[in-house]
Amino acid sequence: MATTALGGTPVHTVGELPAVGATAPAFTLTGSDFSEVTLAPGTRTVLNIFPSVDTGVCAASVKKFNELAASLDDTQVVCVSADLPFAQARFCGAEGIDKVTAASAFKSSFGTDYGVALIDGKFEGLLARAVVVVGSDGTVLHSQLVPEIGTEPDYDAAVASLS
Repeated sequence: MATTALGGTPVHTVGELPAVGATAPAFTLTGSDFSEVTLAPGTRTVLNIFPSVDTGVCAASVKKFNELAASLDDTQVVCVSADLPFAQARFCGAEGIDKVTAASAFKSSFGTDYGVALIDGKFEGLLARAVVVVGSDGTVLHSQLVPEIGTEPDYDAAVASLS
């Protein structure tokens, strides 16, 4: 179990993020168009994990990673939340998000497999804010559980791990 905070109050996750150097767990998420989204073999992947696109900081992280994705060669950026695909599609359409893949964990074990499902607090059942970067060989290159859910992740560290 890991600890983060929501509004300064400690909250806990179901487990720990995959460690740098470990093999990233496989997953099947649901895209905003209801297609399957998986960890693509041979492709670098940035997982932007967050509670909901309907909060300001979460929306900001999706927008920032959409901006960054344009300059990340051979890299897929997947923005993962427990939002329903309908909400993700609405948000991405309204905001012109077109360089990242929005994916829902609503019917998968992703939150448990990646140790990010919140098990207490008012966001219980949603995902904590985290970033996991996976190399083309499936190895975790970067892993960050943000200490306060209301703050953005370290974008620079995530991108630097791809160098």
